[in-house]
Amino acid sequence: MNARREPISRRERPSKPALSRRWIVDTAVRIMRSDGLEKVTMRRLAQELDTGPASLYVYVANTAELHAAVLDSLLGEVDLAGRDGGDDWREQLRTVMTSYTLVLFEHPQLARSALVARPSGENYLRLVERILDLLSRSGADREQVAWGVDKLLQDATATAAEQATHEHDPTSEDDWNAAVHALQTVDETTHPAITAHMPDLISGTVRDRMRWSFDVLVNGITRTPVPAPAD
Repeated sequence: MNARREPISRRERPSKPALSRRWIVDTAVRIMRSDGLEKVTMRRLAQELDTGPASLYVYVANTAELHAAVLDSLLGEVDLAGRDGGDDWREQLRTVMTSYTLVLFEHPQLARSALVARPSGENYLRLVERILDLLSRSGADREQVAWGVDKLLQDATATAAEQATHEHDPTSEDDWNAAVHALQTVDETTHPAITAHMPDLISGTVRDRMRWSFDVLVNGITRTPVPAPAD
């Protein structure tokens, strides 16, 4: 006769750690690093955390908010000091924005998500604070500085999303070569402007274009007044 198995009391079972937003976001970042952002879903998180998906909604409203929280976590890697820029505010700001762009370069799916999923955590607030501080040293009006932050972040995010996608897409080189060929072989009589601006249309490295774009934006932000409110 088999001995009757003694049931294990609930009191003797190891208890699961209490859920927290920090634990949920850290787990989401780990999943993203290993499997990609598309695998960061409420269902996958629930499996990893040994809980039900409904439990997660107490801490994160939806997948979009979760992706924004993941982005905010990664923004902690941005070099806010900008020491490579020396004592010049413009070069310090350039260093900060370059660091932000490179962080997104490492995660192409997150870069695309960042175009629509704006974070609101502490790392995002530190980034905005730093950009405002540096840009205000230009002497531009308060309104120009305030609006300028959004333009700088938009441009850097779009650049990262485009470039990161190209670097991780096996067909991107073929697409680029096809575009270059189309520009180089246009009929001068029907496309005189394109002909006149070749080969400059396709010249310059990514780094060169990033530097130029940054200068265009900063020069425009600091020299262009914000329009007065309409009556």
